[in-house]
Amino acid sequence: MFVRDIRVKFKELFQKQDFAEDGNLEIVNASFIADEPFIFGNIDNSYTLRELQWYKSQSLKVSDIPGDVPKIWQQIASTKGEINSNYGWAIFSKANGNQYEKALTALLDNPNSRQAVMIYIRPSMHEDSTRDGMKDFMCTYSAQMLIRKNRLHYIVNMRSNDAVYGYKNDFFWQQWVRDLAFEILSNHYTDLKIGNIYWNAGSLHVYPRHFELVK
Repeated sequence: MFVRDIRVKFKELFQKQDFAEDGNLEIVNASFIADEPFIFGNIDNSYTLRELQWYKSQSLKVSDIPGDVPKIWQQIASTKGEINSNYGWAIFSKANGNQYEKALTALLDNPNSRQAVMIYIRPSMHEDSTRDGMKDFMCTYSAQMLIRKNRLHYIVNMRSNDAVYGYKNDFFWQQWVRDLAFEILSNHYTDLKIGNIYWNAGSLHVYPRHFELVK
């Protein structure tokens, strides 16, 4: 499946009025090649670049997001203004195990490695997600890089993914990380080319306020 197939599936669900118990349109265990940067809506380049800057800072404080802080981040932050979901912190920080560095090293040491994994969610997330009044259970499980037939493939695993805002912002981030790794790996493996981004979501959904985009 590709992004266009996901659009068709959502349209079919809407036409059938086949809603999930919570009123959303939902595809359970969605798995597709992420060949387009958005499923519905358009890219807000201004925001994605600001979010990228924040991710690169590794700050867990929403007040450090450049410009206006989106309401969703304010709503899920703790009483101290902190969240879990700074993805840069998740994969680059020493505090979370230097995930990106270890994944990159695995492929530099062995192009056939299946260990180039960046783990976002940690076992303590069940408790961490509600500390100090927070409401932030990280959406991304993991990302994995595989080199097969001289192509760098990238696999994203999500527990939950909003098909409108969530997907396009997460795609922008994951593609940026993939390209960052590719720049280093292609200097090491000179025949390496860009492969696919494979996207897997336990729940890929559209909220009722966005149903107009699905019609």
